[in-house]
Amino acid sequence: MAMSYPPVGFHFSVEFTGLEGETADSQFQSVSGLSVSIDTEEMAEGGENRFKYKLPVRTKHANLVLKRGLQVDSKLIDWCMDSFENFEFELRDLTIKLLNEEHEPLITWNVVHAFPVKWEVGEFNAQESKLVVETIELAYQYCNTLS
Repeated sequence: MAMSYPPVGFHFSVEFTGLEGETADSQFQSVSGLSVSIDTEEMAEGGENRFKYKLPVRTKHANLVLKRGLQVDSKLIDWCMDSFENFEFELRDLTIKLLNEEHEPLITWNVVHAFPVKWEVGEFNAQESKLVVETIELAYQYCNTLS
């Protein structure tokens, strides 16, 4: 009987549609925000005073947060800055893959119609010797999970 262990979270890849082949724009230190929840609506029933019914309304997704070492020449950052500076939003799809030891995908998330909502550069500090980290936050419509 084969033992099944949970996968490790440090071996993953991120690929943006339209930025294929840009190695620097697919390497990230961390990815967070892959979550979905359901909004509910409360409804009261006449004569029932002990509780209100909660009904599912729609799903909502948290913003996707990507972190990496600051890239000086990046098509991904050019895409983000085009949104922030020119208010021109080009929706992009991206794929996040959790990989096994043979670099094959265990699970794939297809993130649909993402656009940047925040870009941040980490603190500069002359007393510490660490990398400058940039954070890119993306809103998106929905994501599909593929096994």
